[in-house]
Amino acid sequence: MRRVAWALLILLGSVSAGAQTAPAAGKLAGASTTPAASTPTVTLGLSSAELVGPWKFRTGDNMAWAQTDFDDSGWGSMDLTPPAGSADASLAISGDLPGWTATGYPHYAGYAWYRLRVNVEGATRRLAIKMPDGADDAYQVFVNGQEIGSFGTFTDGHVTAYNTLPEEFRLPKGLHDGTITIAIRMWMDSATLFNSPDAGGLHGPPVLGYASIIGALTQLAYDENAHDLVTGFVESMILIMALLMTLSLFWLDREEKAYFWLALVCLVTLLSNTLVQLGSFTAWMGQTPTVILIDVILAPLRIGLWVIFWGYWFRLWRTGRLHWLVWSVVGILMICTATLRPPLYGLHVPTHYASFIDPIRLIAKLYLGVLLFFVTYRGLRRQKTEGWMAATAVVLVVVANYQHEMRLIHIKTKFPILGFEISLGTIATVVSLLMITVLLLIRYFNTQKLKEQWKLEIQQAQQVQQILIPTKLPQIPGLSIDSAYRPAREVGGDFFQVFPGDVPGSAVIIVGDVTGKGMQAGMLVATIVGALRNAALHSWDPVQMMHEVNVQLCERQHASATCQILYIDPNGNATLANAGQLPPYLNDKEMEMEGALPLGTIPDAEHSVTTFVLHPGDTLTLMSDGIVEAQDARGHLFGFDRILELLENKQSAEQIATAAQEFGQEDDILVLQVRRNAA
Repeated sequence: MRRVAWALLILLGSVSAGAQTAPAAGKLAGASTTPAASTPTVTLGLSSAELVGPWKFRTGDNMAWAQTDFDDSGWGSMDLTPPAGSADASLAISGDLPGWTATGYPHYAGYAWYRLRVNVEGATRRLAIKMPDGADDAYQVFVNGQEIGSFGTFTDGHVTAYNTLPEEFRLPKGLHDGTITIAIRMWMDSATLFNSPDAGGLHGPPVLGYASIIGALTQLAYDENAHDLVTGFVESMILIMALLMTLSLFWLDREEKAYFWLALVCLVTLLSNTLVQLGSFTAWMGQTPTVILIDVILAPLRIGLWVIFWGYWFRLWRTGRLHWLVWSVVGILMICTATLRPPLYGLHVPTHYASFIDPIRLIAKLYLGVLLFFVTYRGLRRQKTEGWMAATAVVLVVVANYQHEMRLIHIKTKFPILGFEISLGTIATVVSLLMITVLLLIRYFNTQKLKEQWKLEIQQAQQVQQILIPTKLPQIPGLSIDSAYRPAREVGGDFFQVFPGDVPGSAVIIVGDVTGKGMQAGMLVATIVGALRNAALHSWDPVQMMHEVNVQLCERQHASATCQILYIDPNGNATLANAGQLPPYLNDKEMEMEGALPLGTIPDAEHSVTTFVLHPGDTLTLMSDGIVEAQDARGHLFGFDRILELLENKQSAEQIATAAQEFGQEDDILVLQVRRNAA
C-alpha cells in the first residue's frame, strides 16, 4: 500500500525535463525547458524531472571538469532521452539506454565525464538527485564543483566498483534556485566490455527533484529490484530443497555417486544466485571479487559439475577419463575468463589480447556443452527407459548455463510474465531440477527395490550354502577332521564336503574354490557340490568324480572352479585328485603335485593325481588360496613361510584361519585338517 501511495504522488508531479523545444504542460507539477541552445530551465512544484540533456560528454579525466566555470563548449554531446515506449509509468522512470560504447565510443574503458547546466525555478525545499539504476561501473557526482556523493570507492590510481544500486544524493542546503552545474565523473572497467554489447556510463537520465520525492523514487527502485528478483528467490528456494534432497539420498545410498555430484551442482548454483541477490541490495562486496567468484570460478565450475553429474547418472565407463577431460577444459575456461576480467584485463593483460583469448574461452565453454551432449548420447544408448526425460533436462541445463551466448546471437532470454521479468535461465534451471528430482526419486525407489530383491536372494543363497557346507562334520572311524571357514562376503566362493566312503572307515573329502564372489559364486558352489554327490553314487574314484564335474561345468560355460578330491580307505591309503588347488601339507611339509587346469576349462582336461599313505598320527592340511593371499595394510602377503611356521607349531585349523583373517582377509578363507588317529 505504501508503494502505491508513493507512486500516485510521483505520477501527479513528474514529467521529463531536458533540452526540448516545447515546454512541459503545467509548471505547478511539472517542468518546463528552453530550447536546446540555452540552459534548460526546470520549474518545480511538487515534482521531479528527468535530466535528459543533451549532456556534454568527454572521455578522459581531469578534476577541473567538475568546476562551474569550466568551458565545455568543445565537448561532444550525449542525449539521455529514453527510447519511445520504454518508460515505467508506475515508477516515473525511463527505460534502459545504450552506453557510450554503442553511441560513438566503441571499445573505450576508463574515465569519462558528463556535464549539464540547468536553471532551477520555483523550488522551496531541499533538492536531491537520483542516479539511474544502470551505470557502468562507478561514479562521483559534483554540483557546482562540490562532490555530493559517489557510488564506488575512488582512491589515487584505483577505483573499487560495486554492482549498481539505486542511489540518491542531496544537493547542498540553500541550493534551491538558479543555475546549477552538474558534473558526473564515470569510470568503467575494461572487463565490463565483455558483459554487455552496449556497456559504458549512464544507462538512463538522472532525476532532479525534492528530496522527499527522490527518496520515494529510490525506495520504489529498491522495491522494483526485489520484484525483479522474486524469480531468483524462488529459484534459490528450489535449489535449497534440491540440495537437501540430494544430500539425504546420498546419505541413504552412498553407492549412487550421481546424488553427490548433483548436490555440488545445486550448492554452486545457489552460491552464485546468492551473490547476485546480495549485490542487488548491498555493496558489501566489490565488483571485482564478485566477478571473480561468479564469472571466473562458479560459472565454469557449474558447467563442469553438470557434465560429471550426467556421466555418473548414465553410469558411463571410464569416469576417471571424463574427470580428467572436464576439469582440464574447466581450468582453461577459468584461466581465459580471468584474463578478460578485472583485475588482470587492461592492467596486466593488454586489451588487444582479447582478440585471441576470447575465442579460446568461447571454444572451451562450447566444448563443455558438446561434451555434455555426447555424454547424454552415450547414456541414451545405455538407458533408454529414462532417456527422453533425461535428454530434455540436459537441454534445459544447457539453456540455463549458456545465457550470455544466447544473447550474443540475439535470442531473447527475458520475458514479462504476470508483471514479473522472468529469465529464461531461471525457468530452465527450475524445470530441469524438477525433472531431475523425479528421475532421482524413480531411481532411488527402483534401487531400493532391487536391493531388497538382492538381499532376499543372498539370504536364500546363504541358506543353501549353510546346508551344503557342513557346520557339523560326520564321525569317521579312525579319523579326526577339523575345519574353519571364513567367507569374505555374505555368500562365499570356497566350499568343502566330508562324507563317509563306500566301506566303514573310509571317507571322501572335497575342497574347492569357485571363481567370483557373492550370490553367483554361492549358487555355483551349490551346483558343484550337487554334481559331486551325484558322481559319488557312480564311483568313489576321485579322478572319475573330477571328470564328471568338469564336463558339467564346461557345458554351463563361464563357470570354473579349483578343486581337490581326497579318498581315504580304512587302512590310510589315500588318493588325491587336484584341479588347480594349492598342494596340501602332510604334517608340516608341502606335498609335491603336478599343476592342473581348474574345472570347467576344457572338457578333456587331465587332472593331477597322487597317492600316499596317511600313517597313524599324520595330519593332512588342505586350504584355499585365501590364506596365502591375505594382505596387511602395507600390501605384504601372508605367504607360505607363515603357513609353515604355524604348521610346525601344530596350530589347529581354527588358529590358522584366525591368523590369516587378522593379518588382512582379502578372499574366502578355508582350512581343513584330517588326522589319522593312532591305533
